[in-house]
Amino acid sequence: MKIRDLMTPDVESCTTNDTLQQAAQIMEELDVGIVPIVSNDGSQRLEGVMTDRDIVIRAVAKGMDVNSTKVSECYTDQVVSVTPDTDAHEASKLMATHQVRRLPVVQDGRLVGICAIGDLAVEGIHEDEAGYALSEISEPDRADLH
Repeated sequence: MKIRDLMTPDVESCTTNDTLQQAAQIMEELDVGIVPIVSNDGSQRLEGVMTDRDIVIRAVAKGMDVNSTKVSECYTDQVVSVTPDTDAHEASKLMATHQVRRLPVVQDGRLVGICAIGDLAVEGIHEDEAGYALSEISEPDRADLH
């Protein structure tokens, strides 16, 4: 099965010019812990992701004002992503290898969706892969991944 069949399309996103408060508000409204970051030029080109952890560790813990601090100061710009044509088995392997629970889905560099580990588990044929990925993600940090 392809990621296009499992992903969530039409994902809310922020730009690097948005504030951390705006990113956090999207997370709260959608009950998610990650917001894709796209280019400021309207092209929807994926620039990175902002996680709730990014906000806490990179800004709040350092006393930065979430109402004025821009996403550009704290977001994660090194992101593993997949295309809509990526096989679900490959996506679960990527999640396990990189210890992530969500993969932005891009086509020609543009954000077109997001695939979460739960999306993989919804399909019965992928329960084993999702379980494996989750077990690997849940392992303590491994030095060989850094």
